[in-house]
Order: sequence, then structure tokens, then C-alpha cells
Amino acid sequence: MTDQWEQQDETVDAVVIGGGAAGLNGALMLARSRREVLVIDSGSPRNAPADGVHGLLGREGMPPAELLRIGREEVRRYGGRILDGEVTDAVRSGDGFVVTLGDGRTVGARRLLVATGLRDVLPDIPGLAEHWGRDLVHCPYCHGWEVRDRAIGIVATGEGSVHQALLFRQLSDDVVYLANGHDPDETARARFDALGVPIVEGRIAAVETTDDRITGVRLDDGTLVAREVLAVGSRMEARTHGLQSLGLRSIELPGGMGTSIESDEFGRTGVPGVWAAGNVADAKAQVGAAAAAGALAGAQINAELALEDADRAVALRRSAAAGRPAGR
Repeated sequence: MTDQWEQQDETVDAVVIGGGAAGLNGALMLARSRREVLVIDSGSPRNAPADGVHGLLGREGMPPAELLRIGREEVRRYGGRILDGEVTDAVRSGDGFVVTLGDGRTVGARRLLVATGLRDVLPDIPGLAEHWGRDLVHCPYCHGWEVRDRAIGIVATGEGSVHQALLFRQLSDDVVYLANGHDPDETARARFDALGVPIVEGRIAAVETTDDRITGVRLDDGTLVAREVLAVGSRMEARTHGLQSLGLRSIELPGGMGTSIESDEFGRTGVPGVWAAGNVADAKAQVGAAAAAGALAGAQINAELALEDADRAVALRRSAAAGRPAGR
């Protein structure tokens, strides 16, 4: 369900780009402060393949789509609007911004909250990506309980894969480290040996499946390593499509983990009037943390707008007292 949006010249207090947990919670804070807020959402959340949201108190196991449906209803309850669409451009215009959608519609905004999330870039292994979010997982806190006690293979992608293996070993006695060209150092090898985690050398040529379920990986020498579940550390890249004109600074995460938009602890970016929250600014944030960041950014945007409104009111009063129009 999307709200109607026909106006081409309307300017709202804030446009929220991205309707996930961070974007909706930011919009909720703004709407509850009686701000005119419009959420523009492309409808492609990162956690869409997952069966449920985990580690979120009070909403444990809720399907991601259901959580967003409830969030949309809550934003609308306070007068916020939701628009399904993709932002193709956002530029500064005077003291605010103009946001352009893929169908050519535009909307003006005094402030922007970027909550577009990130995209996971997986290793180029045939048959791997098709299982993302089901029997191919990445986060032991998001999916670990669901794959506990199963035969898990860690597809190594870098230094972080060693730590990933140790965390999944907490959840299953049957964990194998698939080096795939990323050999662990001596410290990691000693830890794996003590914990009973075998290291499988060699490159992975393909993922083997039966009835659309992972049954193992085939190495480039033909060896089959039987596994029920694979875990992999993806490269996490901030979604900035359509936002290039804003000049947001992108930073590289440690260890080649990906990119994120640079922002301070409150979500304020280096571009005046633009805020960022959720995975686009913090790749490690789970749903609860992303929602909290959105709420904080929304409150900060409202506070900044309140100060601006007060200063405008002062300028108008002084101009009226002097008998001349404001701004002259």
C-alpha cells in the first residue's frame, strides 16, 4: 500500500529515503513531533529472504515484511506518508533539497534522512547466492539458533571468517573452515585444532544441492565436502544509488568489509541538512540498533528544524517591528 502523491511543488519538513527499520523509526519520531514527513521506499529490504527477525525484544521471530507493515501503519497513524518508489536524484535547492523519483515526480524537503541500507556482495561461487538467507547465512546472532547442531561450513572470505567460525562453533559441534584461498594464521589454526574445527584447503568450485537445499561444496580438485549450511562474510556496500549529487562521503570499512556513509553519533553527515541512519551508516547494526539510530536521527532533525523555525519567527517579528518585509 502506498499513499497518493500528486503534488510537484510541495515542500515537506523531511524526506526519509528508505523504509526499513531505521527509516520508519526516524519518520515515526518526526511525525509524532507534528512534522510533515514523507518516506520513499523502493521495497527491497536487505532481510527480505529471511524467515524472521531475531534479537529484537518483543518481536522475536516476526517475519520482516510483517514488521515493516506494522511500522508503516504506525507512521501513518501520526500523519506521516509512505510512497513506494525509487529515488533517482537528490540535489540541494536553496536552503533545502529536491528529490526526484524514477517516474519523474519531485518533492522538496527541508531535511533528508538517508536510510537506504546496504547490499551484500557475495563471493562469485556458482550456486551460492541462490541460498542467501536460507541455508546460506552470515550472522550467528541473526540466524545461528536456526542452524544450531547442523553441519556448517564457513566459506572464508578474509580475516573476519576466522572469528565467524569461532562464533558458529558455539552453536554446533560440526563446523568446518573452508579456506578457499584464505589460509588462517598459526594462532587461528591452534584455536581451530583445540575446538575441533577442521581446515579444508583448496578453492570452492561450486555449491552442491539436492531439492534446492545445500548438500555441500565441490572443490576445484573434485572433492565433495558435505555440509547442510554455509556461512559467509559478505562485502557490505552502502546503497547510495541516486544520491551521488549530494556529495556524501563514503568510507571503506576495516578488512575490506565494505563501505558506509560517514556520519557522527547522531546520524549527521558532512553535508548540512542530510542525516544517515541504519546499515547505510553502520554495517554491523541489527534491526533493533538500526531502528534506534533512526529514532535518534529523527529527533535530531526535529530539534534542528525547531531551532530554525524559532530563528525565522524572530526575523519575521523584527522585520514587522521595523516596518519592512523580512529578508530586506
